[in-house]
Amino acid sequence: MEYNTTRNKLIISQYGRNVQKLVKHCLSIEDREKRSNFAKLIIQIMGQLNPGARETGDFRHKLWDHLYVISEFKLDVDTSYAMPSPDVFTAKPDKIEYSENNIKYKMYGSNVDSIIKEAIKYEDGPEKDALVHAIANHLKKSYLNWNRESVDDDLIFEHLEVLSDGKLKLNKDLYLSSTSDILARNKKKKVVRPTNMKRSSHYKKRRK
Repeated sequence: MEYNTTRNKLIISQYGRNVQKLVKHCLSIEDREKRSNFAKLIIQIMGQLNPGARETGDFRHKLWDHLYVISEFKLDVDTSYAMPSPDVFTAKPDKIEYSENNIKYKMYGSNVDSIIKEAIKYEDGPEKDALVHAIANHLKKSYLNWNRESVDDDLIFEHLEVLSDGKLKLNKDLYLSSTSDILARNKKKKVVRPTNMKRSSHYKKRRK
């Protein structure tokens, strides 16, 4: 009896050991034309074993790449798909640099900075006052979303001044939404209603 531990390691397991044996046999065929035709037959078998590859843009190209990998990049055949470099499969992806955006207050996110910069460009007047009021209310709502039970409006005004470098100030005649109203709206959003209302009402009747 032959155990898997004594066999050669599967290079691409999804195609199984038989395909790997076929590839090994293909490499032993000396006649180039016969070897190329045999490789094309292997590609057809691989396509049947891996139907998910058809979802890719050029699934045949992917199959040929897999065939070259299984052959350990030793297969020399006539095909329109050139053998890829082994480095393509072993090279590490480029390191993704972290965003250099310095967020002063994480609870507000980075988009608030862009909104504030646009608000600064507005000319003084009712339209700008309304926009600054909306921004301040948004800051308060965002602050309370961080599971905080309360927040002093003076703190929101301070944060608005810091974020705008002192260029935006709230009109003294305008007030922010109350903390209790904001928290009440947040709780309503979190309420999960029964998916089957009839079943729920029937259950209540039985409990009575």
